Amino acid sequence: MANILEVDRLLKQLDNNIRSARLSFEEQEKLLGQVKVYGRDVKSATPIVAKEGIATLSHYGLQSESQPVSREAMRCLANAMLLNEPSRQIFIDLGHAPTLAERLKDADLDDEFLLCRILFLLTYNRSLEFDMLVQRHGLADHIIARMADHRSRYAKRTTSDPAASPMEAMAMAETSKLIFNMVYYDPDLVDHLKPTAEHVVSILTNYPTLSPPLQSPVTYLLNALLNLISMEDEQDLLFPPGAPTSLIDRLLLLLNNAVREHPEPDLDLTAASLITILRKLCKFADKDMQLKIRTALLPSDSERDLPLGKADTLPARLLQLSVSPHLPTLRDNISNFLFELSDNDPETFVQNIGYGYASGFLMSHGMPVPQSATGNNGGAMQPGHSTETEPVNPITGQKLSAEQRGGADDGAEMTEEEKEREAERLFVLFERLRATGVVDVENPVKRARDEGRFEEIE
Repeated sequence: MANILEVDRLLKQLDNNIRSARLSFEEQEKLLGQVKVYGRDVKSATPIVAKEGIATLSHYGLQSESQPVSREAMRCLANAMLLNEPSRQIFIDLGHAPTLAERLKDADLDDEFLLCRILFLLTYNRSLEFDMLVQRHGLADHIIARMADHRSRYAKRTTSDPAASPMEAMAMAETSKLIFNMVYYDPDLVDHLKPTAEHVVSILTNYPTLSPPLQSPVTYLLNALLNLISMEDEQDLLFPPGAPTSLIDRLLLLLNNAVREHPEPDLDLTAASLITILRKLCKFADKDMQLKIRTALLPSDSERDLPLGKADTLPARLLQLSVSPHLPTLRDNISNFLFELSDNDPETFVQNIGYGYASGFLMSHGMPVPQSATGNNGGAMQPGHSTETEPVNPITGQKLSAEQRGGADDGAEMTEEEKEREAERLFVLFERLRATGVVDVENPVKRARDEGRFEEIE
């Protein structure tokens, strides 16, 4: 209660100053700084999120002649809108949204961060017509200009150079989030924001390498690009004549680093846009580009000395992720992508990744088992998309000659970690089989887990 009274006192002091103009800029900034601290706690923010509080902060945020005062007030507004959704509608009803859009025109990094943060929060209020902000107040043009500024900064660096400042990354992330939400909630705006796609592609190909790779602002740039590209009319953008593989190379590098550096459960969210963009690129790429992606993501002949999924390669890690119980969204995305890379043909799909990995996807999509996987073909098959003609095991994808000489499966007992991963893989396969409705079978892995016959491995 005492904090609420103090916040109320501070806001009244600021409101009185709007008429009396007795406080210096330094005093205004100090008072707003105190309001900001109290505004981080929803329990003491009641006066801030009320109509009078939003009106007072909006005055200082959008009309002050002092840049530090304006920024401190906008920080208060952003915190208020984050903690209290109704405060967003109050801000809109007060008519301040157009001013935000117009101020983005000449915004520096600090202002870009704050303005785009507030606009991003306002995208969740459907009463605000962003089309009006675009048509009458130049919002799309100002966003394009800000992304062009970011592009010019990173075009001069190499991917190993550090970012110039944290604020660069933060401002770019907020602008990318705003682009994504504007197009997501109002797809008709994509034509107005389309020019930002060229800047996003350039930034992605030149941005410093992060560890782990899928973090802000890279994830937000990928999300924005996903909503901006329609593919058919983007050939020169996505495959620049001077460096046609630059974007694909960068995305494949991000994916390779991501599956090695991110904890597996985190990938379900962070890698979704990356995989989807690669799928779009592959769909509309020429044959040489498609071959490049196939070569990078499908198991190679050398990997078939082991059962598929056992090597320390990107294709092997994708196969493991495609049956992971921790990735309900990403595993299906990966399986769909690998199926598309196999010309949407079940037999080629099995040849490429082995029936052990392909079976769950085929069953859940109601596709018949290819003859090559049933043993009617002498128990062996030829690997897909390969110059190798040596027969392989249709289930594991391993070369038969490697099996015979004990190349990878020499009878050594599996480690506890390998046992756990195999149990997880079988769990997913059985759940996919049950989901088809073709058979009603109890998942033995689930039953064993429910009966307490599994232990978590540290």
